Amino acid sequence: MAQILYNSTRGKEKNIDASLAIVKGLANDGGLFVPSYIPRISTDLEKLCSMDYKTLAYEIMKEYLSDFTDQELRYCIDSAYDDKFDTKEIAPLVKKGEDFYLELFHGATIAFKDMALSILPYFMITSLKKQSINNEVVILTATSGDTGKAALAGFADVEGTKIIVFYPKDGVSPIQKHQMVTQKGNNTAVVGIEGNFDDAQNAVKEIFNDIEFNKQINKEGYQFSSANSINIGRLVPQIVYYFYAYSSLVNKKEIGIGDNMNVVVPTGNFGNILAAYYAKEMGLPIGKLICASNTNKVLYDFISSGTYNRKRDFELTISPSMDILISSNLERLIYLLTGSDTIETARLMKELSENGEYTISEKMKKGLEDFVGGYASDQETMDTIKKVYEESDYLIDTHTAVGKAVYDKYKEQANDTTKTIIASTASPYKFTRSVMLAIDQEYDRYTDFELIKKLKEVSNVDIPPAIQEILNAEVIHNMECKKEEIKQVVVKILQK
Repeated sequence: MAQILYNSTRGKEKNIDASLAIVKGLANDGGLFVPSYIPRISTDLEKLCSMDYKTLAYEIMKEYLSDFTDQELRYCIDSAYDDKFDTKEIAPLVKKGEDFYLELFHGATIAFKDMALSILPYFMITSLKKQSINNEVVILTATSGDTGKAALAGFADVEGTKIIVFYPKDGVSPIQKHQMVTQKGNNTAVVGIEGNFDDAQNAVKEIFNDIEFNKQINKEGYQFSSANSINIGRLVPQIVYYFYAYSSLVNKKEIGIGDNMNVVVPTGNFGNILAAYYAKEMGLPIGKLICASNTNKVLYDFISSGTYNRKRDFELTISPSMDILISSNLERLIYLLTGSDTIETARLMKELSENGEYTISEKMKKGLEDFVGGYASDQETMDTIKKVYEESDYLIDTHTAVGKAVYDKYKEQANDTTKTIIASTASPYKFTRSVMLAIDQEYDRYTDFELIKKLKEVSNVDIPPAIQEILNAEVIHNMECKKEEIKQVVVKILQK
């Protein structure tokens, strides 16, 4: 098997090892690292369906992490997928009515980001050793709510690293915010910005692309990396759970080996559904990739028209982790749709940066045929939460509900009986107010933290440790800044 190396989507950085791509996070030219090719899975599908999560993770990840030894990779996997997860299955597939929910929220911070951010710190420290890097790595992360806490929990007190998380101070749920600002760890910093997620993400990308600033930081013994889904070390672990979902459907005798399944993914930054696309390209029998958006529906419009246009009003919704207008991971798909043409990819990304939009060619549009776009309003999302609860006695969060609402619309429009999994990306405990108000507006008289106990009463699901531990936790991080001040804030934090 040929070794997989990594290249920038914009062409100026080529043929680097996986470990260096993980440490760097973002390429020097502003592009995202992509594998030199997407490998076909080398293990028989029937055999894959007999594996537990950790064994399956090894089989998938070894295809992408060519410079990791077997021992190194197994160490990372064993360290990540342990009792931090409250179920041995790691990502259980549950059937409610005729729907299948892939529960990706059983990790330490009760959101799907745990699936990758539990292992990224181990990838990072292994990669630093492999690359003989002595600088302290500073993880710069912008979050729309879930990545921040998952990254903080993963990197807290990890030797040789610091982590700084920027979040929109008025754009996350109270539970999400409290999870972040109470995070312990001598190497952690959390900053609320006056702006939205795109503002935070753009500012972080500008820091990565500022050559002189990076030289200055390097002289002081630091180098930047990312825990956002722009890091290839985030994307690779996400591929695994689509294989596991397929395995679960087979083992539940819902499908046979070789039958197709569809995948519904609520997404804003496009990373989670891109992982499903990679799984399909590896040979997993996936039919339709159903991309579910909220009213910030840039991805729906792109899939429908071939034009990506971020020039629109930014809406704050009840599914805040999807409140995004610049979907960074889409660049990796664009690169593939161009036939790995780095010049064309760079041109389109420049158009987006300078003009706020780009349109792909007719030939590239044909590459989107496996994707289906859909979106749901806040009211549709609330209605869906109530409907699922009343029909199945099952509570889903606001993001999962976007996925379910979009899937229901798809079923009405398409004559498609393919078994379909819905990626359930967060616990309802992360969005207690919205979830409880969807059930009954009477709950509006309670505080967010009072609603935690009410949610337990109606769901019969125990309050997760991730929520229990923050109920009386002390606020440690109270720093805020304007979006223009992010670079200065980074310097200030590193000088402490």
